[in-house]
Amino acid sequence: MTSLLSDGIRFAFGTLTVLPVRVTRWDREAARAGMLCAPLAGLVVGLCAAAAGGGLLLLGSGPLLAAVAGTAVPAALTRGLHLDGLADTADGLGSGKPADEALRVMKQSDIGPFGVITLLFVLLAQVAALFELYAAGWAHGAAGAAASAVAARLALTLASRAGVPPARPEGLGAAVAGTVPAGAATAAALLVSVACAGAAGALLGPYAALHHAVAVLVALAAAHLLLRHCVRRFGGVTGDVFGGVAETAATAALVVLVLE
Repeated sequence: MTSLLSDGIRFAFGTLTVLPVRVTRWDREAARAGMLCAPLAGLVVGLCAAAAGGGLLLLGSGPLLAAVAGTAVPAALTRGLHLDGLADTADGLGSGKPADEALRVMKQSDIGPFGVITLLFVLLAQVAALFELYAAGWAHGAAGAAASAVAARLALTLASRAGVPPARPEGLGAAVAGTVPAGAATAAALLVSVACAGAAGALLGPYAALHHAVAVLVALAAAHLLLRHCVRRFGGVTGDVFGGVAETAATAALVVLVLE
């Protein structure tokens, strides 16, 4: 069990971040453990983003620059993988072509107009939301950056649950699709939501605890809607879809956090 947990942590950090962690196993058991550990990788990414934003505030910058840093750090720590997946998914969905042709569009190295527009508005939304949170105080910004990153990776755990098929027989999507039992995915969602609420409550008070729990749950609901549409549209999930799901969850969480 200890060895599998270690392999899972390595899988999560080795595939979802650029941190120098070597993936030692690529089998289904390791993938299952890795996707269950995905929120842990999200926590590390989120804390790094929070540290960057908070550090800039301490050095005298305004909340806008802190918000830009809070958005840029997660992108840098994933080599833009999730943003690239979001853009490719938008191009595939926007192409209006049958599943096989849409998947070919997504696999191309260039980016189309749907991808550009989607990236533009998603990044603008993330920066705008973090700006409002950091304007309310460094703790609000830090909590938002961490919660959104955790929600993004928790959405990947749910997207890897049993019953969600891969759209292609190869790639990261095929490696992790359907690996997580539905019960384990639900338990992870509840546990992480409670943990986020507890951390926010300890930092910002009881209302913040409820607010962050709702933000995580809404983020997961938004990610699920995109996932369901992609499965219906493409016949399953791909690595690009996973990226789109993660960025959708992160953005939705931040939007909810700025709403009263």
